[in-house]
Amino acid sequence: MKKTLKTIALSLALGIAAVGAASAEPVKVGFAAEPYPPFTSPDASGNWEGWEVEFQKAICAEAKLDCVITPVAWDGIIPALTSKKIDMIIGSMTITEDRLKTIDFSDKYYNTPTGVIGAKGVELKPTPEGLAGKAIGVQVSTVHQVYATKHFAPAGAEVKEYQTQDEANQDLAAGRLDAVQADTIALDAFLQSDQGKECCDYKGDVAQDVAVLGPGVGIGIRKGEDELKGKLNAAIKAIRANGTYDTFSKKYFDFNIYGE
Repeated sequence: MKKTLKTIALSLALGIAAVGAASAEPVKVGFAAEPYPPFTSPDASGNWEGWEVEFQKAICAEAKLDCVITPVAWDGIIPALTSKKIDMIIGSMTITEDRLKTIDFSDKYYNTPTGVIGAKGVELKPTPEGLAGKAIGVQVSTVHQVYATKHFAPAGAEVKEYQTQDEANQDLAAGRLDAVQADTIALDAFLQSDQGKECCDYKGDVAQDVAVLGPGVGIGIRKGEDELKGKLNAAIKAIRANGTYDTFSKKYFDFNIYGE
């Protein structure tokens, strides 16, 4: 009888453990579904690769999180987070005061300048005066859209919005735009392509506006998830301290992407 009771107790314990393990759902890591090299892009087999993919793998390993990559349309990525379709955003999302009204962020994990590119041989300054009367392309729902609308549109620039960065780049190459504004690294990736080398060059950094461009890029999470935020901040600090961050960053950049 004692043996039977012990067997039953052991079976119950194992059953409870199995239920607990089964109920532990993976953490869904969202980022834009379109290519954004060198941060995220699908390879020939459809698997996602890039600097930010390596970053999220390092973060999840350090924080001991079971993460699953979950591409989402960029203009719906914050609603996807707040409605729990994804659990965090690792997709080059800048920390801004406006976004902080809806979601929370980890500490920054990189920070690079914002710049403007245009057609080769055309003098173009990335200033309100320099872009007056010009058509400038930006990706919708980004800080670049906000910046261009705030600084360039009032001076007479036509701000054209695109669902993806690639669409804006393609219209610039086709002569349907005078300029494109984006993160300098994303712009450099286009300028290094065969098409970019032929059509366009870098016109310069835009003037800083911390209120719009923010202090850097962070991991987006839902408000109130302080435990997750703590794990992510500790993981960011750890991979920078133990050399992991620098190791995979050197595969993509020859400068300090983390910034000052």
